[in-house]
Amino acid sequence: MIQFNNDQTILVTGASRGIGGATARILLEAGANVVGSYNRNPGVLSELEAQFGKKRVLPVQADLGVRGSARELWRKGKSLSGRIDGLVNNAGIMPETSLKVADGDWYRDWDATMAVNVQAVADLCREAIREFETNGGGRIVTIASRASFRGDGPDYLHYAASKGAVVSLMRSIARGFASKGILAFTIAPGWVKTDMASVAFEPGNEWMLKEVPIGDAAPPENIGNMVAFFLSGLIDHATGCAIDINGASYVR
Repeated sequence: MIQFNNDQTILVTGASRGIGGATARILLEAGANVVGSYNRNPGVLSELEAQFGKKRVLPVQADLGVRGSARELWRKGKSLSGRIDGLVNNAGIMPETSLKVADGDWYRDWDATMAVNVQAVADLCREAIREFETNGGGRIVTIASRASFRGDGPDYLHYAASKGAVVSLMRSIARGFASKGILAFTIAPGWVKTDMASVAFEPGNEWMLKEVPIGDAAPPENIGNMVAFFLSGLIDHATGCAIDINGASYVR
């Protein structure tokens, strides 16, 4: 089992539920401290704080669609233990936006998707790199999507574009900063059993999961376990890689 030193602190965005909530729990059980961001409701973070204590869990409200919120999240996150040793970019949005919507709705959804899924990720990576350069290194894991590589449906062009962007971002960070001990990894899930993927479980949408050879959406713990593996330091020479977790629904 992966074990972290109890003085290691990991920032996980979108940690109130789903992949982020599962990841936060896995990291805590492995010995790390967790700063978890949430948008409206702390959700699972409240349970984790009660279970593991306020010295190990810090929920922080942050609307990552607002410019400057990522920097403020990083600043508040450091109050838990004085430093942050690892970053997990998990928070993301996926609005449904048809080509037929009014121009105002089109630009609103594209702006919001890029703000949360790309700009906030870039801002947090910037803060991480600055601190990691001072502290002798650190690790960043970003949750992308199989849509990064195979694309997505016509109503989710912005989502696929945003997830493709963060793959390139992480590869650039890996190439540019590995010599300083700053390592960057990407995970590209397919369908995962989360609220964001609930559409796949609605009556009439059974076809969405039929394309998955393994027969079902992935438990969020599958992604959380891989995040912990990357952050553990056990496979640092994998920096720059993108790992698929999609039940063989898309094989590169």
